[in-house]
Amino acid sequence: MHLGGELLTIGGLFIIAYVLGRLGKTIGLPAIPIYMVVGLIASPHTPWIGLNVESHTIELIATFGLILLLFNLGLEFDQEEFYGNAGKLLVSGGTYVAINMGIGFAFGFSLGWGTREALIIAGMTATSSSAIVTKLLIELRRLANDETPMILGVTVIEDVFIAIYLAIVSVVLSGDTNLWAVVGKLALAFGFLVVMFTLARFAGKWVSKIFATRDDELFTVLFFGLAVMFGGIGDLLGVTDAIGAFVIGLLCGATRYRDRIEQLALPMRDVFAAFFFVNFGLGLDLSTFGEVLWPVLGAIGMTVVLNAVAGQIVARMNGFDVQQGINTAVILVNRGEFALILATLSAAAGLEARITAFAGLYVLVMAVLGPLLAVNSDRIGRLVVRPARVARLRQRLRARLGRGGAAAAGGGVPAGPALDEAVDTAAEAAVADQDAAAAARRAERDRQFAEEFALVEAAGREERENGSPEPATSEPVTSPVDIPAERPKRPVRQRDAEY
Repeated sequence: MHLGGELLTIGGLFIIAYVLGRLGKTIGLPAIPIYMVVGLIASPHTPWIGLNVESHTIELIATFGLILLLFNLGLEFDQEEFYGNAGKLLVSGGTYVAINMGIGFAFGFSLGWGTREALIIAGMTATSSSAIVTKLLIELRRLANDETPMILGVTVIEDVFIAIYLAIVSVVLSGDTNLWAVVGKLALAFGFLVVMFTLARFAGKWVSKIFATRDDELFTVLFFGLAVMFGGIGDLLGVTDAIGAFVIGLLCGATRYRDRIEQLALPMRDVFAAFFFVNFGLGLDLSTFGEVLWPVLGAIGMTVVLNAVAGQIVARMNGFDVQQGINTAVILVNRGEFALILATLSAAAGLEARITAFAGLYVLVMAVLGPLLAVNSDRIGRLVVRPARVARLRQRLRARLGRGGAAAAGGGVPAGPALDEAVDTAAEAAVADQDAAAAARRAERDRQFAEEFALVEAAGREERENGSPEPATSEPVTSPVDIPAERPKRPVRQRDAEY
């Protein structure tokens, strides 16, 4: 069997993806929409380009990409943050998800595509892309912002919601109409989640012993095999391969070797996830975008408005001001990989065909619009907040100058256009000075944070480079090693910047 033509085509696609990715990085675009566009270019539904790559060519590799995406999501799940602040996180994150999910379901139902389709659309519009969120926080240097822990806390709750939601969706998409069969499948799905969450919480030290090997090759084979195997277990149990991969990632993240697994898993995930997004693009048909244009525009408008409302509510609940609520909203408005995962599941279940086109166009637009909103959050804040601040300061200045009743009684500064103009100018200048001072404080805080983080990273590199040499031994490199007393902690727990 000769595969030269297929290999040449796929290799060429990824070279195109690299070129477009480099161009996209210059304007702040994430990788997800770029890979989708590459798949769309090569799609059989775009015959005028002439590549005509069939989806089945890379379907298995794309499945590995889906599994590794969810595996890394579980791996990066911050269990200490979740269990340490569960009450506060559940209130903040639960409020955000409930607002978006509830209105999203009503919107999906209003399209008239069906109840199961409405459930899928609600999931697409309800949860942020944790990959794009973290990427933006890093690139915009907002990790040290006061509202950032709240934003990351919301994404933690979203991760839990995704696990529960996928378990429910897998049962709903099965098409079983027998009540007891549905109840049994739901019980099995939630039982699987409870068992794995419990193991991740209490069995991390025991599981660490399985990974006790110096050999990176065998170490990689082990966790990749576990991810794929549990993906298969999840599929056989009827809870989808995505849930199986997520929970084994959660369990691996509870071990003392989480950082090492992350270091080795991220390059694999990046490559295989690219296949997943390209494969999704291969299934898109430009001619169907017109059929879903108005639903997508409605979903985009709904998402932006709901995030603005939810961002302000969550910010107020945590004691933050309007500008910090805007920062929260424009960061969390980003949508990405989870919408595509849901569209993939719905296509496999034979749901409304327009959902694939809906998800593709929705993610393409939101993955571009979201970063643009995030970059300009300060400008948006000035447009929204600045007029009210100027008005309040103008009132205070006029009160001090006796613009009110005292002036009328002859005891204040005489009224007139010149005074009004002077007050307006002074108020504008004072607000501008306040904004400049706040920007300077943020810049200094970002600089201090960057210096501290660089020192910690440098100390870690020095420790790795100058660590004690391995003693001479005749044992193979796969021999058991001592498990460290505790996993070293990093100053800030970051999700990876891409997915």
